[in-house]
Amino acid sequence: MYDKFERKINYLRVSVTDRCNLRCSYCMPPGGIKLLPQREILSFAEITEVVRVAVSKGVDKVRITGGEPLVRRDIVKLVGMIGRIEGINDLSMTTNGVLLEQFAADLSAAGLMRVNVSLDTVDPVKFSEITNGGDLDAVLRGIKAAVSAGLTPVKLNCVVKESKEDPDPVAVDRFAGENGLEVRFIRLMDLESGEFSVVEGGEGGDCIQCNRLRLTASGMINPCLFSDLQFSVRELGAETAIREAIANKPQCGSLNSQNKFYNIGG
Repeated sequence: MYDKFERKINYLRVSVTDRCNLRCSYCMPPGGIKLLPQREILSFAEITEVVRVAVSKGVDKVRITGGEPLVRRDIVKLVGMIGRIEGINDLSMTTNGVLLEQFAADLSAAGLMRVNVSLDTVDPVKFSEITNGGDLDAVLRGIKAAVSAGLTPVKLNCVVKESKEDPDPVAVDRFAGENGLEVRFIRLMDLESGEFSVVEGGEGGDCIQCNRLRLTASGMINPCLFSDLQFSVRELGAETAIREAIANKPQCGSLNSQNKFYNIGG
C-alpha cells in the first residue's frame, strides 16, 4: 500500500484499551480521564479482522499499544489471535512494564516477538513522582522477564523534556548499556499544539518516512498521529476505512484535537 506521496504503508499500531495502571504526568490530565464505555471498545474479533485486512493490503508490522495493553483482560488471547495471521513479520507491544513479569512468558508463547518498555528514569523516587505512585522495581523485573522470555530486542522508550544529556536520560542510557537493551529518546510531544520531533534511536516523528496507520480502541483508523482525520471501521468496514486513511494521509503532521496519547497509543 502506498499513499499519494509514494510512502509505503506497512505498519499498523493497534490501541486495545484507553485504560492504564499508571498516571504519568505528561500523559494523563490532572483531573483524570473519561473512560470509553465498554460497548465502544473493539472486541478481539473486530481487532483481529482489522489487522487481517490490513495485512492482506501489505501491512507486515503490527504493534499493540494502549493505554496500557496488559490491563486488557485476556490480552494473551488477543496476541495469539493476531499472531496466527500469516504475513506479520514483526509483532510487538509497547507497555509500561508494570505487569510484564506476569505476562512475558505467555506473550512470547502466544507469538509476540518483542517489547518496548516506557522508562523515563531509573531513580525510584522520581519514577514514583512521574507515574503518580508507580513501582520502578516492578518495571525492572518486567524488563528482566521480557529478556528471559526472548522478547528481544527490548527497547526502552525514554521521554525527554529538554535533552537526552539530562541526568535521567543519561542514567537510562547507562542502564540500557549495562543490560543489553536499546533506547529511544522521545522528545515531549503535544498533540493539540502540534509539537513533535523525530525520535532519537527510532523512526517516529519523521513525516517523510512515515509508514504508519493507527487503530484506536474505539475503532478509528488514524492516518497520522498529529491529525484529526479518522475513519471508523464499524461504520465503513475495515477495508474502506483503511483505504480512506491511506488516501487521505497528510504529507506532514499538524495537530490532533480529537485524541490523547492515552487512547491513541503514541
